[in-house]
Amino acid sequence: MEFSFSNPLWRWDRRRELWTFVSLSEDASDRIAAATERFTHGFGSVRVEATVGGSTWRTSIFPSDDAYILPIKKAVREAEGLELDAPVVGKVRLVDLGER
Repeated sequence: MEFSFSNPLWRWDRRRELWTFVSLSEDASDRIAAATERFTHGFGSVRVEATVGGSTWRTSIFPSDDAYILPIKKAVREAEGLELDAPVVGKVRLVDLGER
């Protein structure tokens, strides 16, 4: 399953370091939750392959309020020229379903 997104890059302000995320849509998050109900990992995380521009990497998305959130690491921010509050266009593909 693959889900596209185009949402602002935001900072998690509970850390001193710059940790940034993109929230997936509520609709995509509902569909992901339904599809992965039995396959989540620690903290309810779901393993994904994420793509933004020319960057593709493996990571996990995490449930938060009404949506899953995708961490955007520094290397991706720099490679793709991403800035806080600016839209990030990309996609996530669910991986490792059924593996623990």
